[in-house]
Amino acid sequence: MQNTTIQKAIFGAGCFWGVEAAFRQVKGVSSTAVGYSGGHFENPTYEDVCRGKTGHAEAVEVEYDPAIVSYDELLNVFWNKHNPTTPNHQGADVGYQYRSVIFFHTPEQELLATTSKDRLENSPRFNKKPIVTEIVPASQFYRAEEYHQQYLQKHGRASSRIG
Repeated sequence: MQNTTIQKAIFGAGCFWGVEAAFRQVKGVSSTAVGYSGGHFENPTYEDVCRGKTGHAEAVEVEYDPAIVSYDELLNVFWNKHNPTTPNHQGADVGYQYRSVIFFHTPEQELLATTSKDRLENSPRFNKKPIVTEIVPASQFYRAEEYHQQYLQKHGRASSRIG
């Protein structure tokens, strides 16, 4: 029997490998998948997305139990994993596919994401620089190729579970 309390969240914060590894460490997260969301091209491949013509962001789909971890806690992981003041740029990765984006599934997720973004933007954390993170309705999530799934863990570069 499937647990009906499991919810989904999708976040884009640059290269999906490290973002996925961070979410996998959170107690209450039951699964993660890396992939592509927010574009206009069906069934994109990594190469399609890297060419920058599909409109997709590299993203992580998180399945979580809200009785154990709140959406706000997931937002904190998201904000702590990247710099949301740099448009289309995270570390060495540059391009629209690396944008900072929250894909919300429910009006509650939208409200929590917007409130969280506003709070961060008004804090001294980023010297009051504008937060460029998009907050948009969730669209089709396309799972990335298997070699991208849990990439850092497969290569011995992911940490142990926290929380």
